[in-house]
Amino acid sequence: MTDLTSVQEALQIRLESQRVVFWHDPASEYAAELDALELGTVDVIRVQDNEFGVKNTILADHVGKHLVYRSGELPRGTANWLLDLELAYGVFTADKTSMLQRELGLSDPALLPVIEQHQKFFAANSRKQALEKLLKDGDDAALLSAKMCQVLVKASGHKLTDIVRELLVENAARKTAKFDDLVTYGLDQFFWDGLASIYKYPSTSPTIDDFVLWMFGRAVEDFASTTPDELRNIRSDFSSLRYDVRTQEAMTTLASRAAAALDVKAKIEHRDYRELATITIFEEIDRKVIVDLAAAVATQSVTPREVSDIVRQRQHSLWSAKYAKLYAAIHSASELLAAIAALPHAIASAALGLEKYQSDWFRIDQQYRWFTHGHQTADFQQPLEALKTEVDKQYANKYLYNFGGLWQQALEPTGEWKSAALAPQAKFFEHHVAPVVKGGRTKVVVIISDGMRYEIGEELASKIRSENRFDASLSAVLGSVPSYTQLGMASLLPQSSLELDPEGLPVLADGKPTNGTVNRGKILNSVKGHAISAADVIAMPSDELRELYKQHQIFYVYHDRIDAAGDKAPTERTVFEAADETLRELFHLVKKWTNANATNIVITADHGFLYQDIPLEKSYYVSESPQGAAVTKINRRYVLGRSLKPSSSFMTFTSAQAGLVGDIDIQIPKSIHRIPQPGAGTRYVHGGASLQEIVVPVITVNKKRKSDIRPVNVDLMPETDKITTGQLAVKLVQREPVTDKIQPRQVRLGLHVGDVLISNQPILTFDSASDDQRDRYQKAVLYLTEDADQYNNRPVELRLEEPIPNTTQWKLFSKGNYTIKRSFTTDFDF
Repeated sequence: MTDLTSVQEALQIRLESQRVVFWHDPASEYAAELDALELGTVDVIRVQDNEFGVKNTILADHVGKHLVYRSGELPRGTANWLLDLELAYGVFTADKTSMLQRELGLSDPALLPVIEQHQKFFAANSRKQALEKLLKDGDDAALLSAKMCQVLVKASGHKLTDIVRELLVENAARKTAKFDDLVTYGLDQFFWDGLASIYKYPSTSPTIDDFVLWMFGRAVEDFASTTPDELRNIRSDFSSLRYDVRTQEAMTTLASRAAAALDVKAKIEHRDYRELATITIFEEIDRKVIVDLAAAVATQSVTPREVSDIVRQRQHSLWSAKYAKLYAAIHSASELLAAIAALPHAIASAALGLEKYQSDWFRIDQQYRWFTHGHQTADFQQPLEALKTEVDKQYANKYLYNFGGLWQQALEPTGEWKSAALAPQAKFFEHHVAPVVKGGRTKVVVIISDGMRYEIGEELASKIRSENRFDASLSAVLGSVPSYTQLGMASLLPQSSLELDPEGLPVLADGKPTNGTVNRGKILNSVKGHAISAADVIAMPSDELRELYKQHQIFYVYHDRIDAAGDKAPTERTVFEAADETLRELFHLVKKWTNANATNIVITADHGFLYQDIPLEKSYYVSESPQGAAVTKINRRYVLGRSLKPSSSFMTFTSAQAGLVGDIDIQIPKSIHRIPQPGAGTRYVHGGASLQEIVVPVITVNKKRKSDIRPVNVDLMPETDKITTGQLAVKLVQREPVTDKIQPRQVRLGLHVGDVLISNQPILTFDSASDDQRDRYQKAVLYLTEDADQYNNRPVELRLEEPIPNTTQWKLFSKGNYTIKRSFTTDFDF
């Protein structure tokens, strides 16, 4: 029964505007509750075979208010003695449908059948109140039904895509409560009718599972249909659902189920991976593309540019997060193999070699690290095994060994360990610290990361530059030989002379020991300096670090992650993982020091390293043992002693030739050779004179006051201003290469009329670093929805939007104007 309070409120509203209200209650629903109504001074009259008396009472009283209640069947025509008064004042009814319509503020009689049909929906006040908040003047029967669906499935809107979104998320979780509610409250047929009319879902026995399978089946065919534009609405909404962060997880789950049911794996088995690159729905396609692309890269039958294009297309896969590392690894392998193939057959001089390593060749080491680490940490390694074999072989044999031999030839004329191309590491303090603190007004923080070779330093500098208001310039120094920790660390200190101990430890700076943070701190004290470990800085509260920063002029911060992993046999294969951790920790240290008011930061290393992720062949080892009057220290990559005997297997330096004082001789195996030694690891080494060991990075960091990063400029390149079919192909250009300060831009495109979206919304990523503008064009196709039909011969906007950081919202940054000029329309609504 309708709530008596609602009846009372409705009667009070009628009585406010008229003196007499006739209430007809055919079923006598309220006969027993009539006296419980609180209507104030209103005269309540029951009609019980006393019509004439009632009429007389009303006509005689021109002031008082009367409620005339009649139950049962009304007499017809002239038999109804109160007919003239009822016609004059109207008749109030309290049937559920009428009462509900009044409660909801709906006046359109066409809505009565919807309310009548769904009485069960309105039985709960919570549903009724939720619906009331959504209703607007002018809502028709379809909108009322759609908003009832919205309430039941708890959707954010009443459009079909809003309802479908909730039901797909529920279906992915193998639940049915929301759809069951549609059935319970008689709205399931309305939903299925909407899918049929708007999406053209054709099933005569529809289920959510069947709809999901039908939808993904159309998606794999790119929504092709025999009738033009027949599937344009499902195409658009499918695109919206797959890019919506609220549904991406559910869509991947559903795609996985659909792939099995549709046997996608068998259907794509013999298709070319290039054809599949644009289909971004099924995991089976990602796995197929990865397997075939890796094989093509291994045989170098695909160019790095082609690989780059395919990898960019796969960024939009539903499974991109899962396979991003593998795609990146394949891309790195492609770049690496092409770079090795392009290496010269000779290095004209050591100076030229040092310059070329800093400008070009270091990329090979960087790409090898990226590839190897990507392979090591990927979940789906098997497809890369053949590619890894090829990469390891070419990197170790052609690059490290053969090309390392060319570098060795360039070093042969070297008498003294110095170069016009790079200043010696022992001059680091003089060149990079002293000029900054000269005059005593400015301070400097030096961060030294043990084993951070040049290519890792280059990535760190790039990472820092990409941060807003940070700048980082990269240079290098010529690492000391032998390139081991004790000498490298000593070389970075303020000193005028360095001397080796016969055992290599300690190294003396102006006669003082330099091993350990305490000894280095003593040397730094003389220049108002302070030595501290990176771990202590990271653990220190910000206010304590600010206070410490006030107390000294120079800070040396010692960080050890790469060398700590590489120098131990059980962990040497984690050295590239350690490099990743190093990049994160050094970036954190930079931010922490700048937050402590540091404005000048220099990051460097003691030495670099050699690493290959495969066991060494015998040819990588020297065949003879070092000889001399006294051999005092033998390491895999260097020998210390007195009066060491020259050998064709070694480069030999006196202390003076190495820029040191004392009488210790130094021998280094030529190229990348090792001296056989028991124990320890063999893949990771340092101590010699390879480019990877002795080109030591120096990164100078400064923080700016003004913002200095921006997204790359992207422009629309319109070829027409008219839309004459159900789709619009558009071309966009990235106006400049991406750099550290000009950052990639994600762009969402969509056709709009005011607030109404009338197309799908494809998303493109513009991240090309190519200097050739031809590499920076991208295309997209926008498909009009049926909503677009009502805007024929009217202007529409193509809006280019970008994400608002840390939100799911987008903002407009550019737009283009078009006019729809189509020859036919269709009309459906939900």
